This record gives sequence, structure tokens and C-alpha cells, in this order.
Amino acid sequence: MSFNIALTGLNAVSEQLNTVSNNIANSSTTGFKSSRTEFGSVYADTQAMGVEVLGNTQSISLGGALINTGRTLDLAISGGGFFVVKGTNGETQYSRAGVFGTDSANFIVNKAGQKLQGYPTDANGNLLTGSLGDLRIKAATLPARATDSVEFVANLDANMKQPVDGLGAPITFSPADPKSYNSTYTTKVYDSLGKEHTLTQYFVATGTANEWEAHYYLGGALMGGANPQTLNFDSDGTLTGPAGAVTVTAAPAGADALSVAIDYTGTTQYGTNFGVSTNLASGYTSGEQTGIGIDSKGNVFVNYSNGQSQLQGQVVLASFINPEGLKNVSGTAWTATTDSGDALTGAPGVAQFGTVNAGTLENSNVDLTEELVSLMQGQRNYQANTKVISTQKDLDQILFSAM
Repeated sequence: MSFNIALTGLNAVSEQLNTVSNNIANSSTTGFKSSRTEFGSVYADTQAMGVEVLGNTQSISLGGALINTGRTLDLAISGGGFFVVKGTNGETQYSRAGVFGTDSANFIVNKAGQKLQGYPTDANGNLLTGSLGDLRIKAATLPARATDSVEFVANLDANMKQPVDGLGAPITFSPADPKSYNSTYTTKVYDSLGKEHTLTQYFVATGTANEWEAHYYLGGALMGGANPQTLNFDSDGTLTGPAGAVTVTAAPAGADALSVAIDYTGTTQYGTNFGVSTNLASGYTSGEQTGIGIDSKGNVFVNYSNGQSQLQGQVVLASFINPEGLKNVSGTAWTATTDSGDALTGAPGVAQFGTVNAGTLENSNVDLTEELVSLMQGQRNYQANTKVISTQKDLDQILFSAM
């Protein structure tokens, strides 16, 4: 009987040593979760029969240290959640190992070729939050976009008077005559070819209380549309008109007609110097891809040489009611089971989901000191069971010799 009990001990300890050895071997594996062998006693009625291995338990919920790598597509989760990846066979897996790159078709994939899942974008760059799919870097080149709006907020000096000549007669406005206007400001705009132009506004006090005229020129040429445009203010300096944006037009050579809506909301007339607080124009020239960026909410951007960035999608994280019930596919990947429950997906930084750290990886959660102690304990247990077998063999030989 002792012989058989010792054999169960050897088998159990052997599996424990395999588990400990695997933990030690993966102490530097990104996203690896350590395992522990669980033992249970074996009885036949009240008779002790030895020990058995009940199974291996992974410390899935215990995070590892975050290590900076500086590589954009190295991702780590700070907090709860798993990355969602899908293989070519359609199987969905969940992982904390965030070593990603792009394949030949510009899909974001891990080293096993599994595609990172998230919310894609439509043709206008809007997130499709109701649709989970493969994340892909779509645009290598960003086409030029013509300027169609300008947000312009300024203060026109209430101390300014209507420009007049030496005889007191109003001076006819001319962009070539600085004496014919009170203030001017230039905004950079782009046509449909991405060519840069200057839209210049000239502000002239009309001589009527709280009233100005704005004149618009593109590269020195008079623009069409509401040109000139009257700007009116009330007695406390607040803009009262126009009600809405002012649209001016131009026809750049070789490009589509340009139509720009200038929004003066917030513009004032106070007794201080002319100043511009906001001058934001849409539009840009074409640009080549210079890199990829991912923020803490998992938004994936492509950066371009023209200073623009374009949203490509958002990384989605998964959580489980019982993560310990996940099925272990490898030390760094799992699949859902009835014990774990179905995956709950959501955006990083919301509710139970952690944030995404780009340029960072989550190291293994293996505690080497603890594993080495377990290794020594396992070796002692193995030796003890071996001694029991050796002793039992000696006793049997003595017994047989006496018969």
C-alpha cells in the first residue's frame, strides 16, 4: 500500500515541478500568467490512497509590471480587461499580451497573426460603436481638403473712427491704401488641390455708431459672396449681426471653386486694441503617413506629414464575470467558457475597463522568488516519496528472505 501511495505522490509532484518549471521559463514572457498545481487527497472509504492533481490554477487577475518599450503598437492595459483577437479560423481569444504590428494588408495583428478587434470607422472617420471588427490602418496618403470654414473671434477697437482724408472726407476703401482701413488680418486657407492661399480681412469703421465693414480678398483678388459684410454691435460691445456665418467665394486657378463660411460668433467691440483670439480654418494640403498613435482610450490615429491625424478605429477590451473560469489556450491567451460567462466588451477607460498604454507592455506576473521556493519544496517532496518507495522495497526483500 505504501508503495502505491508513494507512486501517486511522485506523479503529483512531477506535475507540480512541470508547472513551476513552466512558470520560471516564462518569467519574461509578455502577458504571461503564472499557474499553480492544486492537490487533493485520495480515499477509498476511510482508507488513505495517496494524492491526486485536481488541476492547475492560473493567476489571471494578477497583473504584471508595465515596461516601457517606446514602440507605438506595443500596448498594455492598466487595470481590468483583455485585448480581443480573432484568428484566421474565426476563433476569438482574449489576451493581456499587447505585442502588435501590421500585416501586409495593414490589419493590426499579434505575433500569431490574430487580428486585434475594435470599433472601425466609416468613410468620414466616425466610429461605428455598434460593430466589432478587425482594426485596420486604411489610409497611407491623406488627400487635400479645401477650406470651407473659418472660426474667427476678434475684438474691434471701439476707439477707432472712420478713415478720412485731410479734408475730413471718407477715404474709399482699397487694400493697397493702409489709410483706408482700420485693421487687417490674414488667414491661411487651401483649395481642392491643397494649394495654399491667404484670405485677408480688412475691417473699416463706417462712421455709424457700432458698425463696421469687413472686406475679403484672396491673394490680393476681391472675393465674391457677401463682400463687403456689415458687422453690427450693441452698446455693450456684443456682436448683433450678421446672424450666422458669412460666406465668401473665390475661383482658384485649376481648382474647384472655393466657398468659405466665416463665423464671427464671440467677436466684440471694446475700447481696447484690435486683437484676434481665435483663427481656426478647416482644410489642409495632402500628406503622407508618418506614424501611428494610440491614446489611453484606445483610439487609433494615423499621423500625416501635413500635421493632420485621422481616426482609424478604437481598441475594444473584454471583461468576464468570472475570469478564473476562462479556458487556458496558452500562458497568454484564453477562450470563454460557461464558467467564465460571455465576454462583456467596451471602450478602454469606461466602467470596469482599464486604460490602454501605448509604447508599454505588461510583463509576466511570475514571482521568481516564490517559484524557486516552490521548486525546492517540490524537490524535497519528490525525494521523500522516492525514499518511501526505496524503504518499502527493502522491507519487502527482508520479508521475502525470512519466508
